Order: sequence, then structure tokens, then C-alpha cells
Amino acid sequence: MIWLVLALMTAAAILAVLWPLARAATVVSGDGGAAVYRDQLAEIERDRAAGRIADAEAEAARVEVSRRLLAAAEAGPTDSAAAPAGATWRRRATAGAALVALPLGTLSLYLLLGSPSLPGEPLAARLQAPPEQRTLATLIGQVEQHLARNPEDGRGWEVLAPVYMRLGRFEEAVKARRNALRLLGASAAREADLGEALVAHANGIVTAEAKASFDRAVALDARDARARFFVGLAAEQDGRPAEAAEIWRRLLADAPPGAAWTEFVRQSLARLEGTAGAPAGPSAPGPSEQDVAAAADLTPQQRSEMVRGMVERLSERLKRDGSDVEGWIRLVRAYTVLGERDKARDAAGEARQALKAEPDKVRRLDELVNALALAR
Repeated sequence: MIWLVLALMTAAAILAVLWPLARAATVVSGDGGAAVYRDQLAEIERDRAAGRIADAEAEAARVEVSRRLLAAAEAGPTDSAAAPAGATWRRRATAGAALVALPLGTLSLYLLLGSPSLPGEPLAARLQAPPEQRTLATLIGQVEQHLARNPEDGRGWEVLAPVYMRLGRFEEAVKARRNALRLLGASAAREADLGEALVAHANGIVTAEAKASFDRAVALDARDARARFFVGLAAEQDGRPAEAAEIWRRLLADAPPGAAWTEFVRQSLARLEGTAGAPAGPSAPGPSEQDVAAAADLTPQQRSEMVRGMVERLSERLKRDGSDVEGWIRLVRAYTVLGERDKARDAAGEARQALKAEPDKVRRLDELVNALALAR
């Protein structure tokens, strides 16, 4: 293959040299040349008369063309024929030299500087090159090949996960971080890593699974700043801006001096305090204004994931604290809107059990069930 490529390159170089040499030169002499120069004199005079060139420029051009006209008139037919004959001989000599010199010179240069006997290097050998000689894609491919052979290498998954995050390959990042967590054991950092990947995969929505990861991270390390921030973000997306603001205020109060992330938390808190109206507690009627604005820019699938994430988190909260009748009403309505009527009925049953000591709240719930035609 290498010799074929070299032969084609040599042929192209020879063609580039021979092509202009094959074109016959045009020599203007004798009567034909005189006629051309007379036409040029007439054209100069017309341009001067039309004002396209100044008198001085026209005079200079007329003198030059007149000089050439005289030289052509003095040249005989023998001179006219001799010039092309000499030019033809020179072209043939140059073409012959090109045909011989180019191939020989190319071959000699390659044999002197090249390595024609060097065998091809397969991909596996190139992967062993020093890191500075490998591209990011090659390095990722090498780690992926290693993990395909050694899927229980938790350290490899942990190294690969942040690379996937930087490349925007969030689904693969979630898989890598789950494997790292499973193989290397739970820690606050690994739980927060998994939650962050889940949020990125859900287009910025703190899903119920992500919220659970952040809660486990906080349980393992109550000072984990990243997990605490996302717990606050989950509260904001659930329509509880007052609770989110309080979480972020405590996070700033506990921040070590010079922490790089504090400015981002301050901006988030300022945005929340600047747009939140009356304090919203656990019984807030629905998503915050920020959630509504964000949902407007989402695709239908992303919007559905956002709503389901909020519904799942609301359900988890009510299982821990079932005294919030407004929360139960929101949950039953949300399941109904999503078309999951069985889940709505189950939620209503759980609500009755949780609120059985408060007849007024149970009555409100029953009115909603009847209005939505959920009664069996």
C-alpha cells in the first residue's frame, strides 16, 4: 500500500510539471503582431477620448505600444519560426528531465530518510504510548477496555465517572458512579457524586433518587456542602422556597473561609429571596415561579420528568410526615393529572390512615376524592 501511495504522489508531481510544458507558447511577431499593436493604439485613443484615462497616461501607453509595433515590423518570418522551435526544444528537454529526475529523486530521498521496512503499529501497541502522546479519546477507550475486562474495578469506575461528566455523557456517568459506590463502599462524597450525576442526567431536576443520594450523603457527613446545596435545590423545586433559603443560609454560615463555592450559593439565595413572595412552607400550593419558568423551556419529556421528580419527592416527604393535608391533596391531584388514578387512590388511602385522628382533614380529602371520581 505504501508503494502504491508513493507511485501516485510521484505521478501527480510529474503531471504538475509536464502540464504547463505541453502547452504551446504563443509568439507575436510579423504582420500578425503589428495588427495587434495597431488595435491597441486605437483602443488607447478611444479611452483617452472617453475620459477613461488621463492624457499623460494615454501618451505613455501610446509610446510603449508604438515601440513594440516598430520592433514587430522589423522582425521577419524567420525570427517568428525560430522562436517557437527553440522553445519546443527547451520544453522537451525539461519534460525529459522531469520524467527521470522526479521519480529517482523521490525514491532516493525516501530510502535515505524514510523507514520502508518498519512494520505497521496496531492500535493495541499505540495504547501503550506515554500519556502525553495519547488523546483524551484514546485514554477513555483504554480505560473502557480495561473495565470491560475487569468490571469489578471500582477505582477504574471512579476515575472514569468525572471524565464522563465533563464530556456531558451523563447516562454513562450515572452508571460509573453507581458502580464505584457499589464496589468501593458508601461515603458522603460518592453519594453526592451519584446524586449530582442523576441531576445532570435529568436536565437539572433533583429527582427522588438524586434527593435520596444527597440525604444519605448528609447523613454520612452533615457538613458536605454539595449535598446540602442540592437538598436546598430540591426544596425549591418542590415549591418550598422558604425551606430552601434556610438550608442555604445555614450552608453559608458553616462555610470555611475562602470557600470557592460560597459565591454561587449567595447568588442562588439572592435569586430565591428576590423572587419568592410570602414564605412558603410544606403546604405550598405548587411549583415555584422559577420552576414554572424553567419548565417552559423544557421538552415535553423533560417537563414530564420534572413533574414526576417533584411528585416522587412529595410522596417521600408525606411518608415521613403525613400530617400535612395540603401536601396529600397536592399529591392526589398530581397523580390524577399524570393519569395514574390507581396511585391517586392509594395516596388517598394512605392519607386517611395518616390523618385518621383529624376528622376535618379527612373530610377535606374525601371531598377531593369524590370530586375527582376516585372512589371505587
